[in-house]
Amino acid sequence: MKISTDLARFGRGFVYAWNGIRAAVKEERNFRFHLCASVYAYAAGRLAGLDATGFALLALCIFAMLGMELMNSAVERAVDKPDTTHWWSAGAAKDMAAGAVMVTALVTICVSVCLFGNPAALTAIWCGVTASPLTVGLWALSLVAAYGFTFRFGNRKEKEENDAANHAE
Repeated sequence: MKISTDLARFGRGFVYAWNGIRAAVKEERNFRFHLCASVYAYAAGRLAGLDATGFALLALCIFAMLGMELMNSAVERAVDKPDTTHWWSAGAAKDMAAGAVMVTALVTICVSVCLFGNPAALTAIWCGVTASPLTVGLWALSLVAAYGFTFRFGNRKEKEENDAANHAE
């Protein structure tokens, strides 16, 4: 039954990928930040009335950014705490992965300026956000929720270890 074994292994690959995404949401603040920014970018696209091409570009940027964050996190985990003979190359690998995230962010900013940097789009976004006191309140509430998700959500054990390390210094 080689076919069923191959299918099972193929299916397990999706489970492993999902586990990696869940771990990033739980443990990586920057990934959570980019998730929140993605929601706001999509909302801005809706308010600005982007066409299908604009949404396709927005989706490419969003998923490229999230993918780069996942790769950066993977590299950081893979090279954390190397032995003393490999510390320089481990640091360089982490810096290069962070640089890849920065390059992707810069491309995303350029695309965003092209999509949203015209007066009509900016006016539509502003009018959508400030349409009524209720919408202003909902946007403000969403920012509070995004802050909590980005900076307060995550691995409690890791936070306790970081707090202990900071107090020890």
